[in-house]
This record gives sequence, structure tokens and C-alpha cells, in this order.
Amino acid sequence: MSTFTEPEMRKLMGMKTPAQVQDFLDTIPINHERDGVDRVKSPLRTLREGSAHCIEGALLGAYILSLHSHPPLLMLLKTKKSDWNHVVAPFKQHGYWGALSKTNHAVLRYREPVYKTTRELALSYFHEYFLDNGQKTLRSYSKVLNLNTFEDTWPTSEEDLWGIEKELHQIRSYPIARPEVMCNLRLADPLERKAGQLTEWK
Repeated sequence: MSTFTEPEMRKLMGMKTPAQVQDFLDTIPINHERDGVDRVKSPLRTLREGSAHCIEGALLGAYILSLHSHPPLLMLLKTKKSDWNHVVAPFKQHGYWGALSKTNHAVLRYREPVYKTTRELALSYFHEYFLDNGQKTLRSYSKVLNLNTFEDTWPTSEEDLWGIEKELHQIRSYPIARPEVMCNLRLADPLERKAGQLTEWK
């Protein structure tokens, strides 16, 4: 079974704050899965293969935070079928919630720990979660998932972590708002749409 090397562990242990972890996640190229194979890589594989999409970045970020006394947490942001879901790694500092986020776009990024509840945290992503046509798509968010409930081999697994991804979809989720509210949303304006098309990794 693979394990982190001493240099790898020193690197991870050197990131002592959520902001430092986010800075590191931002340096990892996005995993475009150009070979057409869907993956959910473990933190060890993500670190060594040098690419990550949202859940892979969230898993790595959550693991690094766990090395510094934070519980390793994930939260799923669920959208309409016309859009892609997003996974973040919530954390708590001084009684307030923030989130690590791996994304290729100018939006849906890191959240400072200023939110009183995970609902407030999830709602902070609502207005910037839209399609190219401006349609806002975020519809619900999951209960926070503590990765300590899984076998302790998940950080170094050589297999894809589909069990974690499946659990995120099965645990309780909470609607953003009532249906009558969600059916009457204003489109994101042209400037917002333009900003939403900015990407970090080609």
C-alpha cells in the first residue's frame, strides 16, 4: 500500500492555515480528464499526479487540514441537471465557516471563514453559480460529510474514491429556497457572464 513520503508529508505539514492550503491548491493544474475517464483520486494520487478537479482538490485540502486538527469535511453543492455539481471542503475557524475550493474559473472559489452556518456558506455560492446564458443553477447543498467516517486508507488509496462521491449524493441535502422562488430568478448580467468565462488552466 502506498504512503506519503517524508518530503511529501513535510510539505503538507508546512501548510498550517486554510489560506495556505488554498494557495497550494491554486497551483495544481486542473484535471480536465482528457482521456475521457472519470476519476476521484485520493489525496496521495492527486499530489503525485499533479492535477485535480473539484472533488479531488477538496479531498486533498480536507486531508491537509486534518493534519492540523481540523476534521476532514466535504460539502456538495447540487445544481440543475443542465450544470455541474461542485464540491468544497468546509472548515471552521473562531466559530465561523469558510471553504476550500478547487475550480478552473474566476467564480466558486475560496471562502473566508466569516459565515455563521454551513447554510450561509452554501448560499454564498448562489449568485455566481450560473450557465453561459446567465441562468442561475444552484438548487441545494448537502449536509457536511466527515471523512473520518470512512476507512482510514482513503487519503492514500490507489483506487478511485467513488464511495465518498456516492455518499455525498446520498446524505441529506437542503434546498436553497422554495420552488416558487427558484422559478423567478433574474439572469446573471452580461458582465457577470463575461467574468464567469475566465479560466485559470487552459
